[in-house]
Amino acid sequence: MKKKTVGKTRHVVAWMNKAEYEHVLEYLFSKEPALQKHALQRISAWKGRFGQSTPVAVDSTADLVRCQVLDSTGQMEANDLVLLYGMALVRFVNLITERQQKRVARPLRRLAGNINIPEWVVNLRHDLTHRRLPSLKWCRKGCGFVLDWLHQEYWSRQMSSQLTEDWNASSEEEDEEEFAKRHEEELLRRQKEIDAHKKVRELLISYEREQFQTYEELAKQGMQRGVWPDASADLSWILTQIKLFSTEARDILIDVLMQDGFLIPTAEQLESLDIDSSEDSVDMFAPCLPREFLHFWLPCLKVLNSSIFLNLILDKLFAELSNEPSSHRTYYIASWISEIFLCNSKSELKAHKRLKISKDRIFINRLQFPWQNLISTCVNAPCPATPFLLRQILSDMDKPLPHDAQQNLLRLCSIYTQGYHENSSPGPSDPTQPVYTLQNLQDRLKSNTSQNRDALRSVQAPPTEDLQEKLSAETIQERNFALRGSAWSVCTDKVPWKQYPLGKVPGQPEDPSCLMVECYSTFTVFDQQVELDQLPQHHGNRSGPLQSRVSGADGPLWTHSDLSKLKAGLQLF
Repeated sequence: MKKKTVGKTRHVVAWMNKAEYEHVLEYLFSKEPALQKHALQRISAWKGRFGQSTPVAVDSTADLVRCQVLDSTGQMEANDLVLLYGMALVRFVNLITERQQKRVARPLRRLAGNINIPEWVVNLRHDLTHRRLPSLKWCRKGCGFVLDWLHQEYWSRQMSSQLTEDWNASSEEEDEEEFAKRHEEELLRRQKEIDAHKKVRELLISYEREQFQTYEELAKQGMQRGVWPDASADLSWILTQIKLFSTEARDILIDVLMQDGFLIPTAEQLESLDIDSSEDSVDMFAPCLPREFLHFWLPCLKVLNSSIFLNLILDKLFAELSNEPSSHRTYYIASWISEIFLCNSKSELKAHKRLKISKDRIFINRLQFPWQNLISTCVNAPCPATPFLLRQILSDMDKPLPHDAQQNLLRLCSIYTQGYHENSSPGPSDPTQPVYTLQNLQDRLKSNTSQNRDALRSVQAPPTEDLQEKLSAETIQERNFALRGSAWSVCTDKVPWKQYPLGKVPGQPEDPSCLMVECYSTFTVFDQQVELDQLPQHHGNRSGPLQSRVSGADGPLWTHSDLSKLKAGLQLF
């Protein structure tokens, strides 16, 4: 018998020898554009030899290096470079994960994680294909990381004679049968959720049908609105089924309650309950749940009033607000949030315990809410009612924030939501409060105008004697002494200076020559007479240079340099 031997599998490559491969590898990652261009030319030759069998790593490396070469020229716009880098990165992520896909598609993040590609590179590819284009800085960062990854995972492996297929294969590839089993389990789980969702919806519709029937009977009997009887046998059974779902499928129950037609009423439902649904009847800045609608859902909510459920439904209500719903949904979502806070209010609890009234309350005992998280959640879901809801949270906290912090938070919230209601923002009529917005400033100006109308009238009146400068006799004497011997004198007339533009005096014509004196003469600088005895006397060495230029016995009073500067037509009057 011949001994069975296992031979190595041979692979055809495009480079002539190992030296050429090392040469291209060195030039590709040299960071020198000229050397990189040479390497790209050699890879183009390789592609001619490979044909359709060019390795994915070689193709992706060439694309990314070509982007760096074009970027280094400085002749391309940033947007063009983003598109260039983006195409290369998208092709890289798609090509390296393509061979790992099986008959059932798997997420790119999982496939990329199997070969040590970080999630942020996959997210960068997702932004490039589905969302707003990332910045050029992130594209360059992604290109640099991918090139380093290719150098380590492919080019260096080729140097150690490892097979190309080793790079493409995943070291942690899941078994196809196991993955198919997981996929089947996922489908079963989704189908179970769909069935539970359908059943919960049918139960809530049955609940509504019973409540509407009860309301119609009350209307026929002429009973007082808001007074609902105890639950019937059919309604009690429905409530029992709902309570079971609150433990088995709590999240599904909350999702269905948030849909239109349940906790968010439709226009037809409001009309059936005789609730005014016009825009004039609602206050978006201080939402309040209609009592008839609250009593309609009270039996259901009292069954579900556990601490866990109420915390979850609060989170869901705020999450719905953050999705920027319609004004109708916003009002009722905010109204339910306000109603829950109102039931938990310290003052309301004391009042209801004193009066022993609890029929119109969702829950009686005070709950412990995560107040700090509620503040963040409320601010992150801005709407016109946010200042109102935030004020409820701040007033009910077990450990309230400092007063200054509360006021600043309410002011910032009012500015952000552009809602001005009650004390959520500084009053415009209060002069001690700073101005935050244009509307705030306009309100303050109106208030100041009405309060200081008499003062404004006096300011706008024609100038009177009180507006003139009052000069004492000593001041007038000092000014006259300073102007003695000149053509000017101090004006003591009561002149309405407000009527004259700056730079003009009463009786002054438009011709500026009127400011010239009647008699004057001119002489050149050369004819200027300098009285030696009027020159300042300097002492010490510091006055030596100046004194030699001005009062020297033999030298001129002015140097030639000084004269050349002054003789350019300068005349003295």
